[in-house]
Amino acid sequence: RTNTKEVTTMAELKSEFLFEMTIELGGMQELGQTPFGTRRIAVVAGGAFEGPRLRGKLVPGPVGDWLLARADGALQLDVRATLEADDGALIYMTYRGIRHGPAEVMDRLARGEAVDPAAYYFRIAPFFETGDERYAWLNRILAVGVGDRRPDGPIYRIYEIL
Repeated sequence: RTNTKEVTTMAELKSEFLFEMTIELGGMQELGQTPFGTRRIAVVAGGAFEGPRLRGKLVPGPVGDWLLARADGALQLDVRATLEADDGALIYMTYRGIRHGPAEVMDRLARGEAVDPAAYYFRIAPFFETGDERYAWLNRILAVGVGDRRPDGPIYRIYEIL
């Protein structure tokens, strides 16, 4: 045995801008109080995304955001959507997220007011799935996003974790 220490260097977390996505909401279904919190389902009517390597629109139809207002004041997101790239490729995107902040800020957001996104925490963790070879690289990445809840719907800046 020797008394030498093995030194392991961990890579720093780095990211690269992937795209900005704007979501257009088409209404809200109120399920009410459940054993897990107050459940609402946001209907997504459409939207768009654009970045250096891909751009296109959100496909209307079977898409939505299953929201849970938790007892601790946080809003938990569970979203499923289909993206259509401008070249016709279809990309399935799902993400979990969380939004929370001071009660008065969350109340303003709930009333549909514009609020500075620095006043609250809004993050998502998207995953992608596609059979289109041009975008197969999306199947093998991790991504994170920073949200801004606008009165007409959220805007996200999505980053690939390198």
